[in-house]
Amino acid sequence: MNRLFHSESKAEGACGTASGALFAEAKTLIPGGVNSPVRAFRSVNRPPLFIQSADGAYMTDADGNRYIDYVCSWGPAILGHNHPVVREAVCKAAQSGLSFGAATEAEVVMARLLTSLVPALEMVRMVNSGTEATMSALRVARGFTGRDKIVKFAGCYHGHSDALLVKAGSGLLSEARPDSAGVSAACARDTLVARYNDLDSVSRLFERHKGEIAAVIVEPVAANMGVVLPAEGFLVGLRSLCTAAGALLIFDEVITGFRLGLGGAQDLFGIAPDLSCFGKIIGGGMPVGAYGGRRAIMEMVSPAGPVYQAGTLSGNPVAMAAGIAQLGFLRDHPEIYPALEKTADALFTGLAEIAQQKGAHCVINKIGSIGSLFWTDEPVFDLDSAMKADTARYAAYFNFMLEQGIYQAPAQFEAMFISAAHTQIEIDKTLTACASGAFCP
Repeated sequence: MNRLFHSESKAEGACGTASGALFAEAKTLIPGGVNSPVRAFRSVNRPPLFIQSADGAYMTDADGNRYIDYVCSWGPAILGHNHPVVREAVCKAAQSGLSFGAATEAEVVMARLLTSLVPALEMVRMVNSGTEATMSALRVARGFTGRDKIVKFAGCYHGHSDALLVKAGSGLLSEARPDSAGVSAACARDTLVARYNDLDSVSRLFERHKGEIAAVIVEPVAANMGVVLPAEGFLVGLRSLCTAAGALLIFDEVITGFRLGLGGAQDLFGIAPDLSCFGKIIGGGMPVGAYGGRRAIMEMVSPAGPVYQAGTLSGNPVAMAAGIAQLGFLRDHPEIYPALEKTADALFTGLAEIAQQKGAHCVINKIGSIGSLFWTDEPVFDLDSAMKADTARYAAYFNFMLEQGIYQAPAQFEAMFISAAHTQIEIDKTLTACASGAFCP
């Protein structure tokens, strides 16, 4: 049997495992058996894993199987799972209480830290997730400009608020339909969709809707149709178009923020957005998000201004403690970022070399400590080119690697993440496993 597809025969027996038993019960209690769709593993044709614990570069499932983890909780475990500095900060904060629903000093410390690290942040508001951050930023943009329409890019995912579930990326790309049922035409009416890396498509929208567009929201590095890098001049061009049209430029840095450097993608590319959105990485993996930007814009937010946004758990003291510990550690150890890139280079360069040796048709996109492997022989630079990837081949690749103890994104259109806990030992194990059969033609 072709070893590339060997793992699929084992997937059927997974129901006899502890993970299988948990999934069977979960399906009777939770829609689809999971609390977030990509966890269902449907696009890789097998039942999902149920994770019991994680430490460093490894995760252990309910059956005691240990995996090298390249998902890292979808990014926030940049220091590795269960890092002692973050864990101890959480435990210490929890001793004083889990939630107050009132202001705390930790919120001020976090705001001071964020505004000191990200150049374009003059003020910041804490929320509970990346979805809340992007949803709130768009509301502020509309309130500030007095306009209704927004521009997003096909394949870019900005959370599951109604107006943004239009040609979205992430797990939606593996579902039968790209947009969600339950989103009314009225909600989607003011969402305009452009092509990523195509400035002309944005320019045409501004021309067609003069004086109507409040903001352009973009992942500065797309990471929800797989990792897709911005073409030279694309982000600069967006900045110029927005400035000329009086619209705001919003960077969704839920993935790239503090991943590509302390200042995020905006610092790396030298672009100053008007508003920025961040997610779970600023809480060390705890449920958290934030949005912020120019003072004049952020002073529109209630109670300072007329744009309402609130949340009982916003600025939760335990999440703040985790985030302060993680971001503070990254700030105080600048050597982490070049080390992350070196490790990521070793992994992705190694995968590319093995694929070439095996004659496999795949493309690897990588920047900093994130990357994606696409099963296609054409460059991937936007949604249309990403969708040419062979999802069946990716599923077979995923399952083969999982059998070897390597856990990667359980969907073609997601990113892989490297943490500071990954060493050459994990990279060598991964490449050895891959060379043993994952790229068989």
